[in-house]
Amino acid sequence: MKNRHSKSILRLENVSLQATLGSDFLLQNVSCDFKQGEKIGIIGTSGSGKTSLLRLLNRLVSPSDGTIHFLDCLQKELTTIKLRQSIVLVPQEPKLLGMVVIDALAYPLRLQSLAESEIRQRIDTWLGLLHIEEQWLNKTELQLSLGQRQLAAIARALIMQPQILLLDEPTSALDVGTATHVLQVLEDLNQNQNMTIVMVNHQLELIEHFCDRLLFLNRGELEENLKANDVNWKTLKQKLMTSHLAQEQEWD
Repeated sequence: MKNRHSKSILRLENVSLQATLGSDFLLQNVSCDFKQGEKIGIIGTSGSGKTSLLRLLNRLVSPSDGTIHFLDCLQKELTTIKLRQSIVLVPQEPKLLGMVVIDALAYPLRLQSLAESEIRQRIDTWLGLLHIEEQWLNKTELQLSLGQRQLAAIARALIMQPQILLLDEPTSALDVGTATHVLQVLEDLNQNQNMTIVMVNHQLELIEHFCDRLLFLNRGELEENLKANDVNWKTLKQKLMTSHLAQEQEWD
């Protein structure tokens, strides 16, 4: 059977990212590639560069050094709109841009000039698949819980049918049942549509069971880049604990 992960879709070469203020680097000399249809987990302690890496991938920030390629094109040569239609980020604390839910879901599709009938069809499809209640649709983000906002943001991303989905702690505010269901939906998308999924998550057990490959960041450097089957999860957990303790001691 053909390897469904054989084609590289996104590639970083010696990428560094310097902090906006000061001379510190958030990421240093990161090189890795993301293959089509992979499920990739990114882990590390707070401040290790996980979110910064996600933000680089859809050009919310630009690298200080190094290059990023998307589908054999230099990322910086693509228009921002085109890139972010293909590589969609769901942040940890999602916003609905001051809109009610249904307008926030429709907004990225209207930017693509899709027919209103298709927009509504896509919305209805994802409301059903993610078990989002119709009564949410005319609520603002202030009227929703954090978990509801998180689920709406995941729906907004999936409605765009991206090639790469970037998720920053996507289940942090969801109850166990909803989180389990969302992960199953993502698994089905990955299997049936070969969508590449890149997920930051602090729950090591979730990463272990969901992802094909693991990136471990430590102080802005890519310390491990391994297939999930090759990871010694016990040792990795100990490394995370050691890094966290060292970080706490520095703060003290």
